Amino acid sequence: MTAPLPAPPAARPWYVSALLAVVAVTLLLLGAWVAARLRSPHPFYGTAYPAATAATGFQGEVAGGQRYTFTPGQGRVTALFFGFTHCPNICPLTLSYLSKVRAALPPEDQKRFDIVLVSVDPARDTPEDLNDYVRYFGAGRGVRVPEPALGQLARAYSVAYQRAEVKGAAYQINHTTATYLIDAQGHLRVLWDYTQLPQLDRVRADVQHVLETR
Repeated sequence: MTAPLPAPPAARPWYVSALLAVVAVTLLLLGAWVAARLRSPHPFYGTAYPAATAATGFQGEVAGGQRYTFTPGQGRVTALFFGFTHCPNICPLTLSYLSKVRAALPPEDQKRFDIVLVSVDPARDTPEDLNDYVRYFGAGRGVRVPEPALGQLARAYSVAYQRAEVKGAAYQINHTTATYLIDAQGHLRVLWDYTQLPQLDRVRADVQHVLETR
């Protein structure tokens, strides 16, 4: 007697096939997202520098007649910008924004984050004036770099500055308004234009990422 043929396998319900297709597409998209994040783990708000762009160190004067040497890196992250104490708006606002960003960091990270202002008006800005000016907004350092070293330093950071005459004996300084974020290894990581600084949460996220990068 001939054995009966086995019954054909039951057809997979359509919804199971649809679910498997959705899972496959989801895994594919997740893999692509992870790969993109590995290539660019943090989408910087500011303008990111190419990898391993070295920051330039310098020497200057600070309050108390002390010499100051800025050596990029050494385990500290620095927000560096160029300004002057007679600046009517951009410089004080920059210091205010950066100080608020620093205050929003965890306490341990605040200890590793420095704010440094280099004066583009060394003829008027004394080290004591710079110290008082920066400290009014919080922890930070004001540095006077005399000419011609200031000009060389400014060129290294692509900073322009020029005296602008106004009515009366006073004068102003037109200058580049960028802030440079330097990582703990001494590399330039991010440049923020002054107009970006009011977005405190996004600036803080950039700083936090750089602080966490070893």
